[in-house]
Formats: sequence, C-alpha cells, structure tokens
Amino acid sequence: MMNQNNQRKTELLAPAGSFETLKAVVNAGADAVYCAGNRFGARAYANNFTEEEMISAIDFMHLKGKKLYMTVNTLLKEAELEELYDYLVPYYETGLDAVIVQDLGVMRFVREHFPNLAIHASTQMTITGAYGADLLLKAGCNRIVTARELSLEEIGNIYQQTGAEIESFVHGALCYCYSGQCLLSSMIGGRSGNRGRCAQPCRLPYELFDKKQLAASAKKGNESYLLSPKDLCTIDLIPELIQHGVHSFKIEGRMKQAEYAAGVTSIYRYYIDKCEANPKATYEVSAKDHQKLWDLGNRCGFTDGYYKRHNGKEMITFASPSHEKKNEQLQQQVRETYVNVEQKEKIKGILILSKELPSKLVLKYKNVEIEVQGDVVQKAQKQPMSQETILDKMQKTGNTPFTFSSLEVEMEDDIFIPVGALNKLRRDGLEKLENHILTEYRRTVSENQVIEKITKPKKSAGATKWKPKLHVLVETPAQFSVVVRNQEVQRIYFDVFQTTTKDIQAAQQAGKEIYLALPYILRMNMVESLRKTIQKLEEIKPDGYLVRNFEEINFLQELEIKGSRIQTDYGIYVFSEEARRELADWNVEQFTMPVELNRGELLQLNNENSELIVYGHQPLMISAQCLHKNTTRCDKTPGIFYLKDRYGKLFPVKNNCTSCYNVIYNTSPLALFHHEKEIQRLAPKAVRVSFTIEKEHQIETVLEVCQKAFFEHKKIAPEEYFKDYTNGHFKRGVE
Repeated sequence: MMNQNNQRKTELLAPAGSFETLKAVVNAGADAVYCAGNRFGARAYANNFTEEEMISAIDFMHLKGKKLYMTVNTLLKEAELEELYDYLVPYYETGLDAVIVQDLGVMRFVREHFPNLAIHASTQMTITGAYGADLLLKAGCNRIVTARELSLEEIGNIYQQTGAEIESFVHGALCYCYSGQCLLSSMIGGRSGNRGRCAQPCRLPYELFDKKQLAASAKKGNESYLLSPKDLCTIDLIPELIQHGVHSFKIEGRMKQAEYAAGVTSIYRYYIDKCEANPKATYEVSAKDHQKLWDLGNRCGFTDGYYKRHNGKEMITFASPSHEKKNEQLQQQVRETYVNVEQKEKIKGILILSKELPSKLVLKYKNVEIEVQGDVVQKAQKQPMSQETILDKMQKTGNTPFTFSSLEVEMEDDIFIPVGALNKLRRDGLEKLENHILTEYRRTVSENQVIEKITKPKKSAGATKWKPKLHVLVETPAQFSVVVRNQEVQRIYFDVFQTTTKDIQAAQQAGKEIYLALPYILRMNMVESLRKTIQKLEEIKPDGYLVRNFEEINFLQELEIKGSRIQTDYGIYVFSEEARRELADWNVEQFTMPVELNRGELLQLNNENSELIVYGHQPLMISAQCLHKNTTRCDKTPGIFYLKDRYGKLFPVKNNCTSCYNVIYNTSPLALFHHEKEIQRLAPKAVRVSFTIEKEHQIETVLEVCQKAFFEHKKIAPEEYFKDYTNGHFKRGVE
C-alpha cells in the first residue's frame, strides 16, 4: 500500500533529556526535539529543563530553523490544571511549537487558552486506528502519535482515511503494554506511568503457570523476563514508513545519554536523506551502520517491532534486559563530532565604510536580511585602516549563534573608525539579526485568553439523598447467569462478542439494563466484525455500550449511538472537570471515575453521571503480546494463566483471542465496601462491581457484601469476607 507522502519532507524527531543532549542531536541532524519542562512530563526522573533553559532551548531551535515540542503528557488532577496556564504562558509567548498531551482536560485547556499552539496527541492516548485519529483531529489535535503496536498497514489506513500528520516511534525502548493503559507500576508500587513515574516492573523476572500447574502445586513455571521487549530498530524500514504516511520519525530516549541520542540520530539522518534523495533507488543499510546502532545501545538485541507482525516471542528479551552499550571508540567519536562541538549558523555580511557617512553593516541569513548603522567614518589623519584589520575585528562572532561564511568589506582607502565602534556595529548587527529571526515566533496572550480561576464543579447530591445504582461487569456466561438473578443489580456489562440476543432478552425480562462491553483495544481488523455484531444485537436494542478507547466513541457515533447509551470505562481518563466537559462535547454523558485518584481528589469532580468501581481485579496491563503464545504456542483458545512475581504473588492473565490481546489483572481484588460513608460524599450515580475470575459462590458473596454496604448501610469489615484485598488508590492516590 502506497501513498503520496513523498511530497513532504520527513521529520526526524529526537529526544532531549538535557540541554547538552538537545544541542548534540541538533548537531547530528534532528529536525525537531521533544523535551519536558520541570512539570507534567512523562519522564519525571529525567534531567528536565528549567523555565530559563526551556526558553533558551526554544530560541536555540528556532535560530536553527528547527522545532521544539514540549511534553505535557501526564494526567493532570483538578488542582494541577489550575496551574497549567501560568506554566505554559512563558513558553507560548516565546514560540513553543507544540505540546504533546495525553489528558483530555489538558487538550481542551490548551485548545481554548492557547489557540495558536499546536497539540500532538501522545502515544499515551492509545490511538490504534482512523476512528480515534479522526475524533482527536476534530477535537483540535494537529498530529497523531500512533500506538507503538500498529502495523504499517494500519498506519497507512489512518493516513488514507484522515490525512493526519502522523508521528511514529522508530527506535528505542518498547513498552509491553499499550501506552496509556498500564497500571502495573501504579498499583503495585504507587509510581504511576500516567504521571511520569513508572518504576518499570515489567523489566523484572516472572514465572507463568497455567491452571493445571497451579492445581498440581508446581514449584516452577516458565521463568524469564516475560514482559520485557527488546529495543525497537527500524532503520531497514525507512522507505516503507515514509510510504505508509509517517511524517515524523520519533527516537525514544529522554533518559539516555547524549552520545546515544546523537549517535542514533546521525544514522537515521543519513538514511532518511539517502532515501528521500532517490526514492526509486535500491535501499540498503550497511552492516557497519547496523553494528553502530547495536554498539550505541540495545536491550538484548533489536526488533523491528509491530510494523510487520502482531506479536511474537522474537520481540521479547527473555534474558536479563540490561541496556548495553559497547565500543568506547564509537562513543568518543560521537562526543567529538556532535556532543562537544558547537555548530553555528552561517551568515553573509557586507560592511560599507565611506568617509563622512555612517558605517553600515548588512547581514543575511537564509531569507532574512537586516541592516544596522554605526559611527560616522572619518578621514584617516595618520595611517589609514587596512581591510585585514577590519576583517579581523568584524569576524569575531563570540558566543552568538552565528559565524560568517563570507564578509565583504566595501571601503575607501583613507578611512579611520575606532575599533570600539566596529565592535559595537558588529554586536548590534548580530543582535538585531537574532531578534529579527525570533520575532516571527513570538506570541502574546490576548485578554480573552487570560483566566483567573477554573470554574469549580457543581457538587453532586448530598449523602443523605444518595441512592446509588448497582452496575456489574461480567466476563463469562456463567457469571452473567448468576448476576442476572440478583434483585439489586440494575445494570449488567457483558462482553459484546459473548452476548447473545437471548442474554439481552433475559436481562430485559429481569428488569435490568444491559450494556455491551466493547474490547479494551479496537484494531482495524476487528472493525467490520464489531460492526456486524452490533448491528445484529441492535435489532433488540441493548441499553448501551461500555467503551474502553477513543476509537469506539467515534465508531459508535457513526452508528448513531451516543449520549446516555455510552458509558466510558476507567481507561478513558477523567482526572478533571475539563476532561469531563470534553466528553460532554462529544455527546458522551456517563463516565467511570479514575482509579488513580484518591477520595479527596475524586471529590473535586462533578460525579452526577459517574460510576465508581468498588470491587474487582483491576486490569494492570493490556498487551498485544500473548504470554501463552510466547511461552508455548498459539492455539487460539482463551484461557486464564498466572504470572508469579519474585514475592510469590500471582497475577491472573486472560488471553482474549477474539481481539488478540492479553489482560493482566491485579493479584488482589479492589474492595471499597468499608468506605461506604466516604463514597456517599462522592455521590456517584452508580457503584460498579467487576467480576473477572470469580466463581459462582464468590460472586454471590461479593453481591451480598455490596448490598449490606450500599443498600442496608451496614458497617463492613472486608477481612471477614476476603482473604486478600486492596484499597487501590482510594486512600493514598498517586503522586
């Protein structure tokens, strides 16, 4: 599949965890860099830029005709969103080229208060197809950073269907989980990847057991680094990436050293230029350059990722996933060529010196030309000035970003001008040139952009009036048959591909709403199957749909399903009122409260149309990889497996074969029944109980406890009912 992407120049986008790295990757050929300020970036532990450094970095890039994108790609709490305006103003005014965002609230806020600032939808938004891309483009995003799991064909389809400016990762670390859908570090260690603090527990060893092994009390399962992908390297795929619509080639590595970032950038620069200079020529990467990429650093080797496969064990390290770099001679070469050098911008100058007239300096840089005048040139009383002396003084550009490629001197023979006057003329000229170049990037904040305070949300109904609905999510027909008999249950969520017309009729006859739970991930190859399934089930009108991603919101609206018939799941994050308002603008009325906010933070939201998950094994990872396939074989049979960590804890794993992804669940179920009084204060419209691996007797116990807590208002001691449970983040929250 080809497209007409050849008309625009491919952008090489490099990481910059420090100012040193930024300069190095620019020297190595980057067209743009992405970096973080001192807040709201997804690499909280990187050597991020201060405000002064960021402003200097923006100017540095613009003087070189390049771009700087700043990451604001974490989820922001309500109180933090109030601080975002003052944080962004100095960068906006300096001319920041774009912000990279994950949070719907941040996207809406930037769109409204910084209308001339481009918005790039982060890979953390999990855009896997044209439906999601189209939704975010219409919401004001200027660029889509695709999920790393997409194939070339899927990226090409997004480009063809939407014309989106597409940015995709081409080199560096890969996550095991779909970015933005990982709660593993958050739930087991309190360090949230959605807040830039991932502790990378996926890089630790695990054992995998099936049910038979557990039943037999097997001491050993398949043990290795099962969740640790190799590093991505797509140097051989450059022509195909361009042909399939990728505009910006993104190198991962804001936590890595300048030598790595610059070395990798230089090699990709060479092959992108080579490919674009002669697209019809045979494309081949030398063994020498392959070796250089290897020596600059890799994690147990390289993979070309998901671009030509859906998953596979050849993508996983299995061995200890240390990031190794070799060849100190290469490292030194990179330092000398790109890191420890300063590459100045070449300018042309004309100096005109005529007696009894002001001295004049004309400077030219690309399409910019300026002129400055200085002291009046005098007739020499003694020895006239030589052209050599004048050139020597005028060519000293010092710590400015410029150097002369040529400087012409037009002068009369018998003239004199003080050296100090020449120095001042040169300084004034270089300063005026720099200011002239940067002026076109400057912006001012208009009065209607200024905000005093974000409007506080309308509080939900008081605790005394609170009568929640009970919603229950089930994942198997056996669970459905138990739940549909329970009198207190008012809504059932059931997997769309497992639900039958008889199930819908059974729920309706029992007086219950039934919402069809859509896949956690929707890929291009599943769209038509999902469309046919929904069109068939719509004949008997299910009450609504539980959506897990942006693709499904747009997909359902194409089918004229919207408003109260859409309930978003926790993975469509509503961390702030701005995010809730954005969903409302999309005609989505119901949302699930985020699982990473604590009770105090949840209280800041308008929860009138929300539901709170009060029980369930929380999904920690949604992965395109399949643990069963990678350790044994693919038999296309759904099942439950168990990951065992180094502490002996077991994490249930389900392989969803219909949509081809794995879900890794938390080892302990969330249980908030003993927080009934605090949940009353939040007053969600509904509480949700989620069943994943529970058997019939366990389901009945949980529903009994739920009834006592929320409908009989009895005090619950969860340890009386559960051997093991977690409060999740309801009490502690995340940083």
